[in-house]
Amino acid sequence: MRQLTMTALLLGVILFSCTTSWQSKLKPETLALVNEQLSKAGANQAELTKALEQAPDSQLEGVAFLISYMPQRDLDSLTGDFILENTKVAYETREKYAWAKALPDSVFLNEVLPYASLNERRDNWRQDFLNRFSPLVDNCTDIRAAIDSVSRNIADVLQTEYNVKRRKVDQSPYESIEQGMATCTGLSILLVDALRSVGIPARVAGIPNWTTKRGNHNWVEVMVDGKWYFTEYYPDQLNKGWFVADAGKANPNDPNYSIYASSFKPAETWFRLIWDMDLHYVNADNVTKRYIDVYNEQMHESQLPADEQLLNVVLFKDESCTPDGNNRIPTRVSLMQDGKEVDFGFSPSPTDDMNKYLVFRVKRNQDYQLAFASENGEVKTTKIQTSGEPEMNQALYLN
Repeated sequence: MRQLTMTALLLGVILFSCTTSWQSKLKPETLALVNEQLSKAGANQAELTKALEQAPDSQLEGVAFLISYMPQRDLDSLTGDFILENTKVAYETREKYAWAKALPDSVFLNEVLPYASLNERRDNWRQDFLNRFSPLVDNCTDIRAAIDSVSRNIADVLQTEYNVKRRKVDQSPYESIEQGMATCTGLSILLVDALRSVGIPARVAGIPNWTTKRGNHNWVEVMVDGKWYFTEYYPDQLNKGWFVADAGKANPNDPNYSIYASSFKPAETWFRLIWDMDLHYVNADNVTKRYIDVYNEQMHESQLPADEQLLNVVLFKDESCTPDGNNRIPTRVSLMQDGKEVDFGFSPSPTDDMNKYLVFRVKRNQDYQLAFASENGEVKTTKIQTSGEPEMNQALYLN
């Protein structure tokens, strides 16, 4: 009897040990996500489980986050050591820098911890990049200074420059470094990884097609005090750059002409990759409206020549007055003069702030036309004469 009792006690200890494993340390909703992903991992399940089993308690949430949201290609191929090293260095960096330590968990997990931005090859870059870029930020007193230091020195540190002779668009960090060249996508991936290596939240942003001209572009966004700003591998000031005017003409209602910001976890849509438009596993948010707002704000802040004014336009469904703006129509509006289009933009939607307008810069005291497509596809034109004032408002009506 005593032997049976001891056997039962030992069995109980074993069972208790099992229930205090990594599974019991995760929130139920996280555990459900992890288990679902493990079931898809096939022969690589043992590697992912290794990462979960060996992760320190303080880093288990990060390992679980990565496994919960990694695409199938990574479930099939990433090793436990890769995941553990990436997570270990990221958490150590979070403790090292004040700006990283101050981040909410949600931002750290999605914009600092991930090992990739788009569909690039998965390189184990984090410790190497920390070694390269930490000397640039160790004496920085705030995150803005750290962003500036990394951005202005990255080309020299990595010896990699813009060059269309690179082998492919979606190069991984080491593919670009080995060649010493990349175009906007590869350079953006490099900058995101460099920033993340020193605990700065960063992500790739881009547009598959400009509305103003042919071509596409990718760049980088960084978070400062809870707000996203854009920058580039060859930086200007935050939210300043050569493409602001083009970005301000993006179309939030057309996926092919919208601006996207990448996300590791699921988001509202997917990042349009022009080199593989059928690939949908790179999550993204449509951030077009924010760029239109930045452009309009900078239009208002810039010094106007004496002969120019700002023309603020809103297109409404009809002349009925709705305090919440629900009768605003988001559509393309052309600014015409003498029968030729001189500018265009997209009028605000019902969900935009009531103080948001489509802004044109026009000459004072001149005749213009504003043209847009009606519901049946016919072009409607409204004639206007600008005033001598610095600014004027113009309402348009669909019906």
